[in-house]
Amino acid sequence: VCDEITALDPEHAGIYKDNAAAYIEQIHELDSRYATMVENASRSTILVADRFPFRYLADDYDLTYYAAFPGCSAESEASFDTVVFLAEKVGELELPVVFRIEGSSGKIAETVINNSAGQEAVILVLNSIQSVSTEDIKSGVSYLGLMEENLNQLKEALN
Repeated sequence: VCDEITALDPEHAGIYKDNAAAYIEQIHELDSRYATMVENASRSTILVADRFPFRYLADDYDLTYYAAFPGCSAESEASFDTVVFLAEKVGELELPVVFRIEGSSGKIAETVINNSAGQEAVILVLNSIQSVSTEDIKSGVSYLGLMEENLNQLKEALN
C-alpha cells in the first residue's frame, strides 16, 4: 500500500515510508506480545460459543479451539449436540472463559455455561473487527487497539 501511495504522491514519499515503517513495527511488537502471552499461558485452548472468524489467530499462535460454528457461518442457532459438546468441554477442560464475538447476543455462550460443570466461567468478547463502523473509526477505534483488547481477553482466558 505504501508503495502505491508513494507512486501517486512521490513528493511525500518520506512521510508515507516513515509511517508505514512505524506501523509495521507496532504490528510486530503486538505479534511478539501475543506469542509471549500464549507461550507463558497456563492453557492453550479457547472456546467460542459463536461464529469463529479467528482461525488465523488460533493457527498463528498454536491455540486449540472449539467453536459453535465454523468460520463466519450465517447460522444463528447452534444445534443441541453442539451445545452439549461445548458444555462438556468447558467442564472437562476447566475453562474459565467462554467467548462470544462482538455484536452477538451471547445466548449460546450463556447456554453453554449454564449446562456445563464450569458454571463459574465468564463470557468475554473477542472482536473479529468485522463490524467496525465509520463512526468507530472517527472516534479512534483502530485495528491495533482492537487487537490489544483481544490480547487482554485471551490473556484472561488462558491463565
